Amino acid sequence: MADGVVIDRIYDPYVQPLESEFEWRLINERDNKMDNVQKQFFGFGKSVSDRWAVELYAIGLKEGSGSLSLDNYELEAKYQLTEQGEYAFDWGMLFELEHQADGNTWEFTSSLLAAMDLGRWTASANFGVLYEWGEQIGNEFETTLRGRMRYRFRQWLEPGAEIHIGQDTAAMGPAVSGLLRLSTGRKLRWELGYFAGFDEQSADNTIKANIEFEF
Repeated sequence: MADGVVIDRIYDPYVQPLESEFEWRLINERDNKMDNVQKQFFGFGKSVSDRWAVELYAIGLKEGSGSLSLDNYELEAKYQLTEQGEYAFDWGMLFELEHQADGNTWEFTSSLLAAMDLGRWTASANFGVLYEWGEQIGNEFETTLRGRMRYRFRQWLEPGAEIHIGQDTAAMGPAVSGLLRLSTGRKLRWELGYFAGFDEQSADNTIKANIEFEF
């Protein structure tokens, strides 16, 4: 079940100049037909210009009743293509290179990021094309699509819904996020979502959580 997991963070296309962040992310899949799978991401990121931001992750994997162990490393780069509000949609690109910690397996993903404000609603979409290769996996291309609608009720509380579609996964459900300002230049972003699979290949349910400390 770990291969084909596409429920993940939905990225906006924006880069905040001079900003650094620590990030923790959790994706926990539960299924009655097979072992549960949990992934945890521990990352540090930094904007390197007003258009580019990079982030490095260590990714832990836990399957069934086993313990969490280091699974992959990932290098991520985001590029903001347009200025916010310049066009009807704001655009960006995301590039991710992932390497298995104890083997010679690689995955590269290129994603188009889009966002649009509709009154107090914000619509976001990520369309990705990935290629995976190596000794322990068949070389192949895959595609993913993630979409979100969120309502800007308060800065610290933005409810919405998401859909995630890709190989072996088709799921949707509610998600809520927010931003807490701690002090000058310091912010805490949080996100929580619950998603139910709507085909036989998808996990029965998935929980997603994300916390970012920005400074």
